[in-house]
Amino acid sequence: MYEDIFNWLKDRGITEVECILPDITGVARGKIIPKDKFISEPEMRLPEAVLLQTVTGEYPQSSLLDTTDADMELKPDSSTIRFVPWAQDPTASIIFDCYSPQALPIETAPRNVLKRVLKRFENLELEPIIAPEMEFYLISPNPDPDVPLKPPVGRTGRIEFGRRSYAVDAVNEFDPLFEEIYDHCHAQNLEVDTLIHEIGAAQMEINFLHGHALDLADQVFLFKRTVRESAFHHNMYATFMAKPMECEPGSAMHIHQSLRRANGQNAFSNADGSPSDLFFYFIGGLQKYLPQTMPFFAPYVNSFRRLTRYTAAPTNVEWGYDNRTVGLRVPRAAGQSRRIENRLAGVDVNPYLAFACSLACGYLGIKEQITPNSPMNTSAYALPYQFPTTVEESIERLRQCEPIYDLLGERFVELYIAVKEQEVSEYFRVISPWERKYLLLHV
Repeated sequence: MYEDIFNWLKDRGITEVECILPDITGVARGKIIPKDKFISEPEMRLPEAVLLQTVTGEYPQSSLLDTTDADMELKPDSSTIRFVPWAQDPTASIIFDCYSPQALPIETAPRNVLKRVLKRFENLELEPIIAPEMEFYLISPNPDPDVPLKPPVGRTGRIEFGRRSYAVDAVNEFDPLFEEIYDHCHAQNLEVDTLIHEIGAAQMEINFLHGHALDLADQVFLFKRTVRESAFHHNMYATFMAKPMECEPGSAMHIHQSLRRANGQNAFSNADGSPSDLFFYFIGGLQKYLPQTMPFFAPYVNSFRRLTRYTAAPTNVEWGYDNRTVGLRVPRAAGQSRRIENRLAGVDVNPYLAFACSLACGYLGIKEQITPNSPMNTSAYALPYQFPTTVEESIERLRQCEPIYDLLGERFVELYIAVKEQEVSEYFRVISPWERKYLLLHV
C-alpha cells in the first residue's frame, strides 16, 4: 500500500521520518521515527486531543471532548512526502491524515475540514484554485518575551529603519538568508515565486504559484517551518505574528481564489471573457459571511491589532477592481486569470482553516445566489468598520452562524470556539507592561 513511500525513502538514504499533522492552531504535531521502524509500521496513532490544544498548549473545556482520550488512526499521505533540508541526518517529512477506528475522517483535523469544503465544490463540478501571499517579519533574536522586538542587523551592519516598501537593496541586506529559504523551498517542492520587501522594517512577502487548495495549504504549513528554521541558521527570528511590533504594519496572508470547471475553464469568467454570475455570487458570499467567521481569519488577540485603518489592513468587506483599500480586491486580470483576493486573513492563521472558511463563504454565496453591492473605485478606509473588534465578539458572531456549522462540521466549530475561549481566558490572566507602567503607581 505504501510501497512508493518506502522506495522514496530508500532511494534517498533517509534515516529518519518526521510524521506530522497540523493541529487546530497550525502547529506541526507528531513523531520522529527511524526509517526502518516507519517501514515496518507506516501507520501510527495519537489521541484526538493533540489536535485541540490552545496556542499555549492547554486544552479547551468542552463536553464534546472524548473523556476516554482515545487514539485516532493516522495514515500517511504519499503526495506530501518531502526532504527536510535543514536536518543534520537525511530526514523526510510526511503529513498524516486522521481517521477514527471505523475509518471515518476525524472532523476536527484541519486537513479534513478543508477536504469537507472541497467536496462541496466537487459536487458542483468545480475545483477551487488558491494562491496565497505570505507576509512576515525578520527580527533580532528575542529570548526574553518582555523585551520589545527590533529588526535584525543586515549586511551593512545596521538595523533597518523607516519605510522600504519594494526596495530591492533592502531585500539584498539579507541575501544569504533568502538564498537558503529558496533552496530549502526548492528541495521540498514548495512552489514559491516572487519576493518583495513590504512596508514595515524588515517585513518581507513571498508569493506562491497558484494551485489546488489542499496542496497550497500543505505548502504554507511547511513554508512557515522552513522560514523559521532558515532564520535560526542566520541568527535571526522570523515571525508570522499578525502585529509583532508597535509602530510597524501588520502581516497578512492574502488569499487569491478562483474556481475551475472540469474542462479547465475559469468559472469566474464567461466564454466571452466577461465576469460570470458565479464570480459575483462568490463575492456576495464573502461579503455576507466574512464578518461572521472572523475567528478563522483573526484567531488571536494580537490579530485584531492589525485590523485598523491605520495599518493598511482591511476594515470592511467592500470590493473593487484593483483597489487595495477594500477587503476584497479583484486584481487587474481577464478571462482565465480572473480571481478574488481576500485580504482579511492575518498571516497567523491556520492555512487549512482560513482556506476552508474563505471558500465556504464563497460557496454559500453561490448556493444562496447573493448579489454583491457595487464595486468601490475610491478609498474604503474612511468607511465604517464592518468586522467584530474583539476576539470575544467574533466568537459570539461565529456561534450564531449556522450555515458555517453545516459546511465546516458542527463538532469542529464548537470545539474551535472552545479553544478560542480558552485562549482568551489565558490571555486575560496576564498583566501587561502597559498596565504596570501606567497603573501601578498612578491610580
